Amino acid sequence: MSRSLTSPSSEYFPVFNIQKFDPDHRNDRDVLFHKLYGERLIESPHKHDFFIIMLFRRGEGLHMIDFAEYTLGDYQIHLVFPDQVHQWHIFEQTEAYQLMIRRPVFERISSSFRYPSMYYQQHPVMQLTEPTFQTLLQEFKAIEQEIQHPPVLWELVQARCQVVGLLISKIAERTFKDFDIFRSVPVISKLIHLVEQHYKVQHTVSFYADLLHISANYLNVLCRKHASRSASHFIQDRILLEAKRLLKASDLTFKQIAFDLGFYDHANFSKFFKTHTNMTPTAFREQK
Repeated sequence: MSRSLTSPSSEYFPVFNIQKFDPDHRNDRDVLFHKLYGERLIESPHKHDFFIIMLFRRGEGLHMIDFAEYTLGDYQIHLVFPDQVHQWHIFEQTEAYQLMIRRPVFERISSSFRYPSMYYQQHPVMQLTEPTFQTLLQEFKAIEQEIQHPPVLWELVQARCQVVGLLISKIAERTFKDFDIFRSVPVISKLIHLVEQHYKVQHTVSFYADLLHISANYLNVLCRKHASRSASHFIQDRILLEAKRLLKASDLTFKQIAFDLGFYDHANFSKFFKTHTNMTPTAFREQK
């Protein structure tokens, strides 16, 4: 299935830019630093056009990132990438530190994360040892010191953000074994990257296999052998994630969502959604 229409979906999300969180409402700040103490509540799902790193010394509450629920705890790091949907309820005992990084700067430093962002989006919450927490906190505070004392040397701030990215990559590699798959099987990495580019207009394994210059059958063999899932699962999971984002955080009709995601009609989309979630789009949207 293919379609050449440019997707309008990003216009329908509540999207917050970084200036909204700058107490001085300036437009020239690439990075913001905040300390978070006490209770905070975000009831409605929304997304940002910037990257967020949250470092928790003490944490109690719940954080929902792309509809996966994470329990806050002591010595954790949470990542929210541009365009991800999130909401949270942070309890009174929480103490955390937050970096907000504008999208252009994040794109410049993204190589320091060593892997494409979709890998980290599968593991947005990581448990830290106290020494690792202190190492990251030292970098956070160095960034805070630099941006609070003009003139700001933004090249230095960016370099420190890159150090933070490298530290996060080191933690992820040590914590999650599936990172070995992405490193050792380049075809799967390329498939995930291609799906991210084309999932709204291309739903077939054969399309991605052609771009990878292998057969659809061999692509499925590789995916099942190294990732314990078929190639079609990578495609379906990405479509489902976007469908959930649109259902919860936009006012699009079901017909508009179906068309935006490459389905020819509402019935086809509803059948796909229910098959993979055991819920109708209506039930999911109304779910609290």
